[in-house]
Amino acid sequence: MEKTVVYQFLIGVPRAAAIWSVLLVLALGMLTALVARPEPVQPADEPAGAVEDPAATEAADLRRYAGEVAVAAIGAAHNARRRSAQWRAAQTDLDRAWAGYDAAESAARRLVAAGRLPTPRTPRTPTEYAARERWLRRAAMAAHWRGDLTARQLSDVLAGRAGWDPRRHPAEQEAVLARVVRDSRRAVYRAAAERERDRWRAAEVATEAARTLSAEAYAAAERLRPDLRPAPRRAAAGRPAGILRWRPVRLG
Repeated sequence: MEKTVVYQFLIGVPRAAAIWSVLLVLALGMLTALVARPEPVQPADEPAGAVEDPAATEAADLRRYAGEVAVAAIGAAHNARRRSAQWRAAQTDLDRAWAGYDAAESAARRLVAAGRLPTPRTPRTPTEYAARERWLRRAAMAAHWRGDLTARQLSDVLAGRAGWDPRRHPAEQEAVLARVVRDSRRAVYRAAAERERDRWRAAEVATEAARTLSAEAYAAAERLRPDLRPAPRRAAAGRPAGILRWRPVRLG
């Protein structure tokens, strides 16, 4: 039950990184076009020693900063999207590793239950022992090609080391092999879970950085926008403003 809860937590992680990265790429493309405006060119007939206008200098600095932060925000959005793709790939690997471990755990549990029954009696002859050894070699080779046994473990099986005895009955050997495969797949699952958590953290950090840079880029672009508020209307000299706004309609 505990394993199932942990697994459901891992696969239930929100996909905020993917959503944010797509939105940021779309929004920042428009932002770059907004801030990438050419700076005013100094007229050729302006004297070389003329004093620069502080307001123009400040506007040029703001425009340059806005362009730089917009480029940085776009790069951060692409990085967030890449990190999100890596996280989704790690999540797929985790699902596959869990399925393999769950199947191995069920097989080992079933063989352990069957192992409580008496071992079938067979004649202990050289032919029988040779048949048992062949069975163990074939089963170990198959497990190795599936990725359930390492080369070191396969070497131990073939050499009869680390507790492997080819003279045991195949029923006993099958149970031992199932437990080894279960432990191997459990290690693969734990490594996949750790890798998925690392990729998720990296995606969260990248998404937060992209979100922060996006907000700063928009703030920089807003500082470049001119004051678009309409100027107050001025009344003509000697005439009240109300007369300009309201003119009576003559009938007839």
